[in-house]
Amino acid sequence: MGISFTWLGHSAFEMTIDGHLVAFDPFLSNNPTAAVKPEALIPEIIFLSHAHDDHLGDTVAIAKRAKSLVVANFEICTWMGNHGVKDHHAQNPGGGYDHGFVHAKLTMAHHSSSFPDGAYGGEPTGFLLTPKETRKRIYFAGDTALFLDMQLIGEEGIELAFLPIGDNYTMGPTDSLRAIRMIKPKFVVPMHYNTWDDINQDVDDWARRVRSETEAEPIVLQPGGSYTLQ
Repeated sequence: MGISFTWLGHSAFEMTIDGHLVAFDPFLSNNPTAAVKPEALIPEIIFLSHAHDDHLGDTVAIAKRAKSLVVANFEICTWMGNHGVKDHHAQNPGGGYDHGFVHAKLTMAHHSSSFPDGAYGGEPTGFLLTPKETRKRIYFAGDTALFLDMQLIGEEGIELAFLPIGDNYTMGPTDSLRAIRMIKPKFVVPMHYNTWDDINQDVDDWARRVRSETEAEPIVLQPGGSYTLQ
């Protein structure tokens, strides 16, 4: 079965895990780099890292239409329920749960989190996913700065990591390289860059540095581009 994924722009991804479709941070409608419209997504699970609008995005509309399960922190899931999303599962950093085809553990992320109206969105998180069949562990960092506990995440044996590189709001290219050396993934995918001018980055230079300064293989996609792990 395996794992394949498509970058939808910014930090939004669609992923197939052992035949099951999931999505991460589906910010599409107001995303200038979006590769698809929200109506194109039919995920079983939406993993939502934090409440900022460029990650929360179209989660409510997609979840209602597709009857998706939203997995996020307690505050976000409470907000989802108040906005008509029936299926949601609250976790918090350090907590794991078996969602059938995939086990999800929430990790810390050093960032902020608030809803579009300014209300507190709980602690931002990343996700450590372990597919039941494939067993290739995935780390989706969400929006975060570099932090030393990434070493502990690396001890889990990471096959695939998704890391922000845009700088300004999150870690930039240089700090992402330090993160890669701590996490030690086999493959690493950049995200949260080139959406707006203040997070523009030379991703080709980043990929060259990943290859020369770490043991990971960078996977650089254009919005709408896909990759399958062999």
